[in-house]
Amino acid sequence: MSGQAAPAQVTARAAQAGENQVLFKLILFSIALGVVPLGSYFLSQKYIFDGNTTYAAVVAIIGANVVLVTYILLSVLDDKREEASKKGAEKVGGPVESRKDR
Repeated sequence: MSGQAAPAQVTARAAQAGENQVLFKLILFSIALGVVPLGSYFLSQKYIFDGNTTYAAVVAIIGANVVLVTYILLSVLDDKREEASKKGAEKVGGPVESRKDR
């Protein structure tokens, strides 16, 4: 047997790697969504605002929104990058044929 991989196997491996990357990003941002607001609340309450919970809560809300906006922006950029790579592969390999076209 040769050491070459079939194109279908390579594509499947690339798709699996992409799914793993998406899952890793989701887990990372989920943890950040819990840690950043709580950490910023207690740290700002103790060290910046000397016990004022209202200002500390505002800081926590801002922290949570920063995490959410960052996740959304990265997801949109990844989606655009994925679409661009598919269009580039389509141009190189020619149009993709379906069974009806054959």
